[in-house]
Amino acid sequence: MTDSTNVIEMFRPVGPKELDLLRESGFRRWPPRLPEQPIFYPVTNQKYAAEISEKWNTMDFGYGAVTRFFVNATFMANYPVQQVGASYHTEWWVPAEDLEALNDNIVGVIEVVQEFGVGCMVTCTTPPFRAAVRLNSGVRWP
Repeated sequence: MTDSTNVIEMFRPVGPKELDLLRESGFRRWPPRLPEQPIFYPVTNQKYAAEISEKWNTMDFGYGAVTRFFVNATFMANYPVQQVGASYHTEWWVPAEDLEALNDNIVGVIEVVQEFGVGCMVTCTTPPFRAAVRLNSGVRWP
């Protein structure tokens, strides 16, 4: 169980390639950013992450997932929440050069909590811990 006073719950929409890279890390680390991706954008709520995943990842890749993870609150205090649209469109802007430090501050594993599109392995009603177990079972994604 995570002590909610010392960690911050974060969400991130991902496509199939980023999900494969997460799997390779044992669902413990985010992959390095590409040169054209100078910022890592975790979001503050599942609703916003699902909106991005369903509208963008499924359109671009045919599949999208929402991940959830926890980060030490002390580390995240360096990054103010940014509102980028509607009241729930809130996210952190973590420079790519800080991503390894963020990875070092992840508490527990990165979980898949929601999926959209072709090739879904879990449903929205599957508890997150079961989703992570199924994803780590060696099943390949399209």
